[in-house]
Amino acid sequence: MQITLLSILGLALLGTLHAQDSIPVQADFQQDKLTGRWYSIALASNSNWFKEKRHLMKMCTTSISTTADGNLEVTSTYPKGDQCVTRNSLYTKTEQPGRFSYTSPRWGSKHNIHVVETNYDEYALVATQISKSTGSSTMVLLYSRTKELSPERLEMFTQFSREQGLTDDEILILPQTDKCMADAS
Repeated sequence: MQITLLSILGLALLGTLHAQDSIPVQADFQQDKLTGRWYSIALASNSNWFKEKRHLMKMCTTSISTTADGNLEVTSTYPKGDQCVTRNSLYTKTEQPGRFSYTSPRWGSKHNIHVVETNYDEYALVATQISKSTGSSTMVLLYSRTKELSPERLEMFTQFSREQGLTDDEILILPQTDKCMADAS
């Protein structure tokens, strides 16, 4: 009985590790080129918070900078009601360039972040596996240096999100807004 339980746990862990490894990372990732201002153009997620807040979400700005020890400081400013809310996150680099980890101090969730694909001056596709005590979820973000991206880039985001097991109901092209856009630098 114990051996069977250990075998099942081992296979479950192996499956989780395989799922994380199945998310690609940008080849020859150059962290310094990812820094600067980005717009969140699209978001896909199978998390409960996304399902609850989806109808309220709008485009936001994100500023990425490198810390002295090589991690990423990620500052997102987004409209919430009639206010602008800013959230700061520290993405800790891992042994694999283009892959970062983050633990939410508020929720205790662990985030395994992959910069899947970017050309640095137009778009960045980022996928995150989120684990917390209540379960796991997937989030995919599409960033752009401008407020608009080509239909081809939006289709690439949609297709990649579907490949991660997300449904069309879990994929959202964020509505544009001018609110809170001046706060990013």
